[in-house]
Amino acid sequence: MDFLNDFLVCLIPIMVALDAPATLPLFVAMTEDMKKHERRKVVRQSIITAFLVTMGFVFLGRAVFRALGILVEDFMIAGGIVLLIIAILDIVRAGERRPLPPPPSGRAFGTPLIAGPATLTTTLVLVGNYGYAPVILSLVVNILLAWFIFSQADRIIKFMGIGGTRAFAKVAALLLAAIAVNLIRSGMFKLISEQ
Repeated sequence: MDFLNDFLVCLIPIMVALDAPATLPLFVAMTEDMKKHERRKVVRQSIITAFLVTMGFVFLGRAVFRALGILVEDFMIAGGIVLLIIAILDIVRAGERRPLPPPPSGRAFGTPLIAGPATLTTTLVLVGNYGYAPVILSLVVNILLAWFIFSQADRIIKFMGIGGTRAFAKVAALLLAAIAVNLIRSGMFKLISEQ
């Protein structure tokens, strides 16, 4: 029962950090000139790359922290501040037209847009709080969900519209801001209680 609870607690922050629906319009715009099989290849490479980068960061990040003498609480506070900045920028810039980068290779799309700073920070902080198993399972579920969303990009955009995905992105950014504040608060309380 504890594992299921930890899994559910980890599932939502990672889902909000990945935020695949918000990335959908950019993905469609970047791949609109590609053939269907090319787009499928980009989706597959993106998802695999994002998963591998995140897993590598989760396992190597803890070792780097130990080597540098960084506490999980330190990273919770720093990670919370970074997530809060990302969330604020997402809210402020929502709906703003940005120049599109050139069409991606799968690896190029997967790393900054799926396994970006928010995803990496969130997973590493959650591992410190809940352990590897629930975080990895939550990550796998969210990566598979992102795979489905990007595979069905045209249908989802047609159903939700660009405005719908942007509205979803704003709500996700607000949730991310709340998670960030929670991380900062928890990190500070843990540091204070240990002194």
